Amino acid sequence: MAKSSSLHVRVVEGRALPAKDVSGSSDPYCLVKVDDEVVARTATVWRSLSPFWGEEYTVHLPLDFHHLAFYVLDEDTVGHDDIIGKISLSREAIAADPRGIDSWINLSRVDPDAEVQGEICLSVQMLEDGQGRCLRCHVLQARDLAPRDISGTSDPFARVFWGSQSLETSTIKKTRFPHWDEVLELREVPGAPSPLRVELWDWDMVGKNDFLGMVEFSPKTLQHKPPNGWFRLLPFPRAEEDSGGNLGALRLKVRLIEDRVLPSRYYQPLLELLMDSVLGPAEEDTASPLAVLEELTSGDCRQDLATKLVKLFLGRGLTGPFLDYLTRREVARTTDHNTLFRSNSLASKSMEQFMKLVGMPYLHEVLKPVVSRVFEEKKYIELDPCKMDLGRTRRISFKGAPSEEQMRETSLGLLTGYLGAIVDAIVGSVGRCPPAMRLAFKQLRLRAEERFPQAERQDVKYLAISGFLFLRFFAPAILTPKLFDLRDHHADPQTSRSLLLLAKAVQSIGNLGQQLGQGKELWMAPLYPFLLQSISRVRDFLDRLVDVDGDEEAGAPARALVPPSATVREGYLLKRKEEPASLATRFAFKKRYFWLSGETLSYSKGPEWQMRTSIPVSHIRAVERVDEGAFQLPHVMQVVTQDGAGPPHTTYLQCKNVNELSQWLSALRKASAPNPDKLASCHPGAFRSARWTCCLQAERSAAGCSRTHSAVTLGDWSDPLDPDAEAQMVYRQLLLGRDQLRMQFLEDSSMNTTLEADTGKACPDVLARQRAAAGRLLEVLSDLDQAHEEFQLQEQGRAAPGHLRP
Repeated sequence: MAKSSSLHVRVVEGRALPAKDVSGSSDPYCLVKVDDEVVARTATVWRSLSPFWGEEYTVHLPLDFHHLAFYVLDEDTVGHDDIIGKISLSREAIAADPRGIDSWINLSRVDPDAEVQGEICLSVQMLEDGQGRCLRCHVLQARDLAPRDISGTSDPFARVFWGSQSLETSTIKKTRFPHWDEVLELREVPGAPSPLRVELWDWDMVGKNDFLGMVEFSPKTLQHKPPNGWFRLLPFPRAEEDSGGNLGALRLKVRLIEDRVLPSRYYQPLLELLMDSVLGPAEEDTASPLAVLEELTSGDCRQDLATKLVKLFLGRGLTGPFLDYLTRREVARTTDHNTLFRSNSLASKSMEQFMKLVGMPYLHEVLKPVVSRVFEEKKYIELDPCKMDLGRTRRISFKGAPSEEQMRETSLGLLTGYLGAIVDAIVGSVGRCPPAMRLAFKQLRLRAEERFPQAERQDVKYLAISGFLFLRFFAPAILTPKLFDLRDHHADPQTSRSLLLLAKAVQSIGNLGQQLGQGKELWMAPLYPFLLQSISRVRDFLDRLVDVDGDEEAGAPARALVPPSATVREGYLLKRKEEPASLATRFAFKKRYFWLSGETLSYSKGPEWQMRTSIPVSHIRAVERVDEGAFQLPHVMQVVTQDGAGPPHTTYLQCKNVNELSQWLSALRKASAPNPDKLASCHPGAFRSARWTCCLQAERSAAGCSRTHSAVTLGDWSDPLDPDAEAQMVYRQLLLGRDQLRMQFLEDSSMNTTLEADTGKACPDVLARQRAAAGRLLEVLSDLDQAHEEFQLQEQGRAAPGHLRP
């Protein structure tokens, strides 16, 4: 049994941010931080006081995380970035509503006394002698303290308060990981029992000392369970000041999912029901788990559920029957062919998530070359006369401003050039489209033809496929390439406009030109001839796409979405040379091209080089950030490896920005997740000049001074399949509809009437089957309920270990 914890975070947009630049605008971005770990950074939105990001992250977390913080900063290409404000959400605030948080939240000022992090290790004893009671506080060490000095370190000391007395430890210079190992003794004074408070401060030679955090223990705790161990540092207790909107606000969506995942055998009855339900008659099904889930879920929850269901059926090799089951239900209740698959139903969301899970490498192969060209060439494209900037050319040329007609012709040429490359790439990609997608589209087309066989509706069989492939896959990826990992950053306003025009054109092609000339955007008319020429090519492409042999299921049983040998991440990083004793830091790091798969982390001088150096992923023991002060360089990480009983070895790698660092950290941690003997602690510094730069210890083999963060990863399409966790989420969703299911099928005497109204005829056989299915589902849910209760009792020590039944 395991417990899982994950945060679903969406940084949607900001509003009314203050201007930080002389131009009267700002270049905002947002850092997402869990406790002491930066987990994500949004792209910078240039020249905006109301930025739109729309970026989503799934963060897998340790169970003991405390708070989530969002820092909005203004990017400065010359000096340090300016902090605009922050939002801090405690674990309790996020978990208060199972639906999570979805609202505008005002930014607050960043108070240095509230920006605390790290932990302190204490051992406290209450002693009595002839002179009365004595408190002995053994201050051992602290770790991961906030950097308060310009060097990226601090000069920490501890101050212990008990009643009216206080004592201080010595000050340890230039470290965030001080080791004091000092015992402070304080005598009790007459009066009421007093709490113990331990404060950490950064000593400053000039000016006042900087607060680093505190812990406090009540008299009751001191008496009955004196502190002994590591304790998280807290800020001074004070209400967080709301700036009243003066610093702007963020719209955030945050949902915490914490659950107990049972051993696999407990989910087998539920999985059997799920698998059996897709093989039955879908149109009359109202009591299977899938039918119940379809009625219950909506919005973001439906998208999450669709992803879990697709992964479950992928693992069983039944995505074909699963998607076909949902398709048949959707088609059966659709009367107008123009609305087929246009809603965000479970069928539509499941097909959409299926394409992302199976087809992302295909999407990258088809679109990335053209999207990269648009970003790099930065051409000005505009067809809408209301948006044309005719003076733009005059500012960069001596030929004078072009006319509106010239601007339109130039833009049309550029637009058709990019569109031609996109259409060529798509129609030529039949052989590269994953077989599972092609088989799913073949079945989708068959169901559409069966439901709408009329000759005048021949386009329905094409629209059923293009509505997904073009409107829900290609067009969104062109519009927002960063959200599909096609680019590392959002586009600037000019490039964003070009991408919008391209996405509109691809959407029109996907609609087979049915809505051309019907909307308000008649300025797109010059593009119509090209679009109409492309539509015939797209029909031919769709015919060839579904011309695939075999009636087998869409995908064999899969253990992972990505084979272990497949590359999950690649790119240039700077690697530190082995023991560069005589080299300056900037010469010690050399540019190398890295590939990461489930089996190896390999590198060479460039992507074309055949000779590579490889590190087995099975040897990785930790993947962690490195303090900036270790090499006076930002965005450095370390990969700690160990071959059997040999000594550990550390490889230092520098990324180009914090986002790339977070993505490499996450990918390496997920690839090495199954490894045994992972390190619980490591050094966030480097061993230089005969000591560790972080904790100042002189032994290279000294135990690590900081906790590792192997559980902190970012979820993405390539995550390994986890059928137990996926089945647990399905079970939780089904619980929401249990009462409704019981009342509808087992307690409602009007069931016959309802079914007759739905089907138009009496159906005692159907009713009997539905009641039997509902009873079986309720029985499975009851068994899972009981298993969870028994495991909970066992955790609390109230049940014997052998009490649980499979």
